[in-house]
Amino acid sequence: MPHTDPRRAQIEKVWAAAWNHGDVDALDELLAGGYLRHGREPHPQDLPAFKASITATRSAFPDLATVLDDIVIEGDRAAIRWHSTGTHEGSLLGVPATRRRVEVAGATFARFDGGLIAEEHVTWDPRTLLAALGIIAVGQD
Repeated sequence: MPHTDPRRAQIEKVWAAAWNHGDVDALDELLAGGYLRHGREPHPQDLPAFKASITATRSAFPDLATVLDDIVIEGDRAAIRWHSTGTHEGSLLGVPATRRRVEVAGATFARFDGGLIAEEHVTWDPRTLLAALGIIAVGQD
């Protein structure tokens, strides 16, 4: 069955522009002005903070590539399963470049308000990234 919801194509286009090419202003086409992104941080990120986090991530991983594995849209909700790969070429959160290739995966659950995403809840395990960079060991008991 073909994907006919125009929001799916918009998500794919904007994610590629922002995450894969660093064009964070493309997010303005998809995210509402009052956008909030909930993750592991104690407080949600607003749109400027989210843009800054993508810019910082891409600075550390200039070859970052994010693939959208699944997008399911129903009513005003979307579920997006994704994975990202990149090489740690710059400092990230005070960690100097390790030149290691990493892969992380997660899911984003979005709520639309009209045609724009007003809120997202993101889940991924940062321990995967930290282990790939050699900062922590996981799974060793």
